[in-house]
Amino acid sequence: MRASDAERERVAEALREAVAEGRLTMEEFEERLELAYTARTHADLEPLVRHLPVPASVASPAPRPAREPAGADASWPERIGGSATSRWGLAVMGGFQRAGRWVMPRAFTSVVVMGGGEIDLRDARFEERDVVVRCFALMGGISVIVPPDVEVHVNGVGIMGGFDQAATGDGAPEAPRVTVTGLAVWGAVAVERKRRKAATSSATRRPAAARRRS
Repeated sequence: MRASDAERERVAEALREAVAEGRLTMEEFEERLELAYTARTHADLEPLVRHLPVPASVASPAPRPAREPAGADASWPERIGGSATSRWGLAVMGGFQRAGRWVMPRAFTSVVVMGGGEIDLRDARFEERDVVVRCFALMGGISVIVPPDVEVHVNGVGIMGGFDQAATGDGAPEAPRVTVTGLAVWGAVAVERKRRKAATSSATRRPAAARRRS
């Protein structure tokens, strides 16, 4: 878990109190203070206040915000950035799929004519934090699958067809923002929130393992 500025400052204050009470020498204080302000994670902060009488909240992970959806991915900062591996998908009386470990560009354009397409972002990296998925479906369908904790905006138009906006909503603070737009004529564009495949398969394996133990 990455450390916040507020957590670094709480550790620094604890060190100031410790040196004032004689629990640390000035040399130890100066060394630990420098490390506190350059710490990147909780693991970096914890040794600095170990064996000192400080509140447990000083170096403990902060609770997740209440609005953060279940299944939120703590690794989002590491999953944003990189070179896009695909910028468009085309299906004419056929199909296309983008899934697995690929890099979603800042703008992805998909076109289907009497066909189908799937854009699965659950295991993808993101070129930027704000990305746009453009969907154009003529007598066909496009499915956009996003992780449960991303921010989603859907503003496409359906003519004699459908453009599903049920997935629109907020996400976790560090998660990407995905905007889905476009046009569906005698076709459909569906946007759905789903857990990552690894998390889903793990959840389904646990009850079976429990049954075997019993």
